Amino acid sequence: MKSSIRIAVSGSNGQLGKEIARLVPEFPSFRFDFLTRENFPLEEPEKIQSWLQDNPVDWFIHGAAYTAVDKAESEKEKAWQINALAPGIIARTLSERQTPMIQVSTDYVFDGTSSVPLKEDAPTQPVNSYGESKLGGEKEVLKNNPQSLVIRTSWLYSAYGNNFVKTMIRLMREKDTIRVVNDQTGSPTYAGDLAAAILAIIGSGRVVPGIFHYSNEGVTNWHAFAAEIKKLINSRCNVLPIPSAGYPTPAKRPVYSLMDKSKIRKEYGLHIPDWQSSLAFCLEQIKKDEV
Repeated sequence: MKSSIRIAVSGSNGQLGKEIARLVPEFPSFRFDFLTRENFPLEEPEKIQSWLQDNPVDWFIHGAAYTAVDKAESEKEKAWQINALAPGIIARTLSERQTPMIQVSTDYVFDGTSSVPLKEDAPTQPVNSYGESKLGGEKEVLKNNPQSLVIRTSWLYSAYGNNFVKTMIRLMREKDTIRVVNDQTGSPTYAGDLAAAILAIIGSGRVVPGIFHYSNEGVTNWHAFAAEIKKLINSRCNVLPIPSAGYPTPAKRPVYSLMDKSKIRKEYGLHIPDWQSSLAFCLEQIKKDEV
């Protein structure tokens, strides 16, 4: 293995990018290039290609994406450009130097009709435009770069950016009562755990191409997730369950998207924390940041 590994990270201002940046001191043999919209604009293929050709790296972590799930219903072309076409261009350009790539994807590639944890080869049938665009990205990456790993994750949150956990904390401070849907099943993912898993994969020195699933262990729904946040922050807010029909959104959500993580554990020997302990850790990080 090389003494120094150069890694480019797109979406460095996002949740995953910031969690990777937080872990930099733990990986002294890694050198990072953190890319933003300014120096790596996903809507401009020429700029993507020229950066990659001018800056040879050993690994590329593609965390940047169009993530406005509801807005994607009215911005389908933009979502497709960013989530499907751009990853394909990145993959193809990297393949010229046989550079491996990690593409971060989503549980929204599934239709939500399963009742058992989803394996990587489970049928995909997205129920919204965001999921369609992310599935397009998976296909483009795997087609254009044989050294690619696609890692699907779900319900991502962290101490950074906008996410469900931070929204719940804010609402529980502002309101006496909130309503949260209780009929969508899955598992939250602390972006800090996903970041550590990705860096462990790179550190292993092994490239195992294909699709992998990663979320925290355990199963829950959004209401129970919110109730756990309430408990851990000692809120007095009433958190009431409602069905999805009571909270209509432009984009439909998969009803069930719990993923089977046995493949990533087996191939890379990862320890995956349960969602409750990771939530508690993240809330401590948020509390420190607020001081």
